[in-house]
Amino acid sequence: MKGIVIGGTRSGVGKTVATLAIIRALQEREYTVQPAKAGPDFIDPSHHERVAGRPSRTLDRWLQGEDGLRRNYYRGDGDVCVVEGVMGLYDGDGSSTAMVAESLDLPVVLAVDAKAGMESVAATALGFQRYSEHADTDVDVAGVIAQRAHGGRHERGIRDALPDDLTYLGRIPPRDDFEIPDRHLGLHMGDESPLSTEVLDDAAEHIRTERLVDIARTPPQLDREPVQPEADKRVAVARDDAFRFYYPATIERLRERASVVTFAPTAGDELPDCDGVYLPGGYPELHAATLENSPSIRQLGAGAADGLPIVGECGGLMTLAETLTTDEGDTHRMAGVLPADVQMHDRYQALDHVELRARESTLTAGSGQSLRGHEFHYSSADVARDGQFAFDVKRGDGIEDGRDGLYEYETLGTYCHVHPASGAFDAFLEAM
Repeated sequence: MKGIVIGGTRSGVGKTVATLAIIRALQEREYTVQPAKAGPDFIDPSHHERVAGRPSRTLDRWLQGEDGLRRNYYRGDGDVCVVEGVMGLYDGDGSSTAMVAESLDLPVVLAVDAKAGMESVAATALGFQRYSEHADTDVDVAGVIAQRAHGGRHERGIRDALPDDLTYLGRIPPRDDFEIPDRHLGLHMGDESPLSTEVLDDAAEHIRTERLVDIARTPPQLDREPVQPEADKRVAVARDDAFRFYYPATIERLRERASVVTFAPTAGDELPDCDGVYLPGGYPELHAATLENSPSIRQLGAGAADGLPIVGECGGLMTLAETLTTDEGDTHRMAGVLPADVQMHDRYQALDHVELRARESTLTAGSGQSLRGHEFHYSSADVARDGQFAFDVKRGDGIEDGRDGLYEYETLGTYCHVHPASGAFDAFLEAM
């Protein structure tokens, strides 16, 4: 599967809109597109999936390692993979866009803001191309997408100023309706505030699709990981508007080894009959009043006391706590399994790649084992004095005082999100 990486000069330059426009342009030429996202993001991939019609792959060298990243790339399927970058091209010491492009040996298409420039767009792109000679990563900046560029003289000025080894691949016209609303944690999800088909079709008209396909390359392919023996287990996974932040690869890994049944706490579902529960992250703070009276959330307390293995990540941790206090100051009772009270804040409390080391054997890791993941949250947890922690934080913030993995009974809650390449979900299944 050939691929390209859409990099940016900075955060907010319009990589998501450019990525969606490219996906749409490829579809109009009858290419099957596999979307992907560099970095540990759950929101941009929801927009990819809405347009491409298939889940977006997460590609992160910190979370997966170089081999795991390549294997996850090839778990996708299509004629062309379009990888949206994270932040600016070279930003991020754990797994930058440039690192992902280097690991996959894919060319980079650079999104450059052209609102007030022509020759300067070329100068900017050339600087990013040549910076790779001084960086720790070997990256091929092969082309340019001009963001917020008009046609006519403006477009010609940009195109003519580019050197021969920087291909002009089109433009995104300046339109107010190309903006996707945002809130804490990032953009609105793809099914909440999608770009209309008309808007994307307009942007797709200005993409030089065949030139883009010409510069795409096929990454080196590794053997797939051996599939673990199937376990006679049933895993319940919360999936609704409150629990939306999970990697497709996580559900795939669970389904390879067990039977997966989903439930929707915000819809009033009861907790299914199961051998273990996974509560992914999401927006429990936006649905706290509903979750307070949800049958399945109330049933988690009884299940935990009976020894049911439960793993909650970020929003899952928040839901497993005693209470959750929203931005408006309203306090709601949660599952009451973990001895903590959670408070929302106006500013994010942590944002980083994370490394944890297990103090002792726990649901997702053996004693002394390290797990890599990421954290991004606007809440903090006030933990009771007798609260017990499963992990020491080697990188990142965790829950408090360099610790993460609050646990009670066979229930574990972390602010850290992990990828299945870490082995955490294999360990979870073995612990059931």
